[in-house]
Amino acid sequence: MSTYAVGDIQGCFEPFLALLERIRFDPERDRLWLAGDLVNRGAQSLETLRYVRDLGDRAVTVLGNHDLYLLMVAEGAVAYRGRDDTLDPILNAPDRDDLLAWLRQRPLCHGEGHHVMVHAGLLPGWPVDKALALAREAEVALQGPGGEDFIRHMWGSRPTAWTDDLAGWDRLRVIINAMTRMRFCSPAGEMEFDTKGEVATAPEGYLPWFEVPGRSSADHTVIFGHWSALGLKVEPNLLALDSGCLWGRELTAVRLEDRAVFQVACHCAGRGEPVPS
Repeated sequence: MSTYAVGDIQGCFEPFLALLERIRFDPERDRLWLAGDLVNRGAQSLETLRYVRDLGDRAVTVLGNHDLYLLMVAEGAVAYRGRDDTLDPILNAPDRDDLLAWLRQRPLCHGEGHHVMVHAGLLPGWPVDKALALAREAEVALQGPGGEDFIRHMWGSRPTAWTDDLAGWDRLRVIINAMTRMRFCSPAGEMEFDTKGEVATAPEGYLPWFEVPGRSSADHTVIFGHWSALGLKVEPNLLALDSGCLWGRELTAVRLEDRAVFQVACHCAGRGEPVPS
């Protein structure tokens, strides 16, 4: 049995199938860890969502910012940009409600052994056990009977930092933003959401979240996507897997047992600019 961690698919279904063929994925034996952003901007978001759902417990996927954007659009919580997005086939599908209900049940953070997967990152003051507990708080709010209300209050970039006394929507929003949107933060853990480029573009006083000295999750291997400008990054306690398939580069899988890297070329040109992230 092998476990393969895969970067952002974003509706690039044909490259995803090609990658599964490349790794000789066997759903009877193997597992997939998908780093979020299953949907949007690629041409086959509906096919991707259906396929991953139908894999059942052979695939674990965490929620990414584009996945949450789909839920917010479906709920009428944010304006639908339309021209840049590829969500209409999902929103108009006969199984739309089942797909959205399934998506709402996905975790924000997943951990097994010394590996933990999240779409964007973990704040430097969060050890993995705390991050998993905080993720569960937000998951319960999203999955429960009041989930629609949470979806309507989810978006926004404030507060920018975590404190243990945060409550209500502010508390849940910081958890969501760290795990699905963050790239740069200060050494004190204040997040910055305007900069989306390479590491060298970090604003003064900020650095990539995973480079903060003394990061509390450094005792685990953190698997994440979200940052296509960063590209594939394989380090002892870090696997960054968004290698820019959406932008015509590669879709990447890493086998967790031995860190073997598998890639396929992508011809899945993205549309427009990313949603706020």
